[in-house]
Amino acid sequence: MSCPSLGPVRPAPFLDKPWTLTYYPPMAKGPPVVQGSMASLTMEEVWSLYRDDLREIEAQIQQHLDSPIPLINEIATHILTGGGKRIRPLLLILCSRLGGIDPPGAFGLGSLIEFIHTATLLHDDVLDEADLRRGRDTARRIWGNHTSILIGDYLYSRAMQEIVAFQNHDINHVLSVACRKMAEGEILQLCANGKPVQNETDYLQIIEYKTGALVAAACKVGAIIGGATAAQQKALYQFGMCLGIAFQLADDRLDYTANRTRLGKTLGQDFMQGMVTLPLLHLLQFSSYDTRQDLLQKIKGGDLGEGELLDITNRMEHHGSLDYTMARSQEYIDAALLTLDSFEDSTAKKSLAVVADYMVNRDL
Repeated sequence: MSCPSLGPVRPAPFLDKPWTLTYYPPMAKGPPVVQGSMASLTMEEVWSLYRDDLREIEAQIQQHLDSPIPLINEIATHILTGGGKRIRPLLLILCSRLGGIDPPGAFGLGSLIEFIHTATLLHDDVLDEADLRRGRDTARRIWGNHTSILIGDYLYSRAMQEIVAFQNHDINHVLSVACRKMAEGEILQLCANGKPVQNETDYLQIIEYKTGALVAAACKVGAIIGGATAAQQKALYQFGMCLGIAFQLADDRLDYTANRTRLGKTLGQDFMQGMVTLPLLHLLQFSSYDTRQDLLQKIKGGDLGEGELLDITNRMEHHGSLDYTMARSQEYIDAALLTLDSFEDSTAKKSLAVVADYMVNRDL
């Protein structure tokens, strides 16, 4: 089966022309209502408030690493202890507490969400031929591609085994759909690699599936176990979807601008893999014909020196591609925050707003 056609590049400029994707509302207009209520909290304070909860999630993660095959535990431990922020489990906990209760099962489900996320990282590193993950050697570099793929498969299956044990059809459905979407997103990305003829809407669909789906699922699972209404569950799913897309757009920008040591991976890696993320897509739209053809050849070649990468980054800065990507990311955060309007003010709600801001404005 051939890859689907992704269509022509969308005409530029279109900064002032937001559009709607499948699962969430158009980009927000004006400041989100909750921003005023989040001023009293910082991300460091959120980490502190929920430190004990995150420690319990870590304990649950270790508890699930109980394979009789030592290599599985060794490799899974390597990546699970690699410095991840546990954002998805934290979002699940926060969403579960918006109704004012502390539901059972949040820690276990949070740890299993992290298993699924870790499985995607193992697979992504193989697909991207990545050597660094959070400043450490990737599993594929240490143990090889075949082993990394199999451990990723194990983590997926282990997570689903434990999730089914909760005997909650809604949770099963949400997470199984998320896993399917992530696989579809990877295939869409594979089809698009080296073919920068997609428009922005098509690119956003890829990251909706690849990144947004699991963040949205984590938020909705929290809503389910927290006893939220159907409307509130839908709102938190939309919150997570917008948040996941914003996070990926911010990450796209960091791929060209972050401090390599702090980011913990090779800069320009997306370009090297032929991935046309939003900053590059924007640059291609605003470049002259000759520059565009030169960039296309570099994408196909996938081998840039530091000087060439710096030149591309400078072009992005000149044409506003990096600022545009950041602006689009912020628009999705604004839309995410608007979905929280139906919830009463609480520490959990304020913390969600702070986490949302952090996911866009982090520097690593």
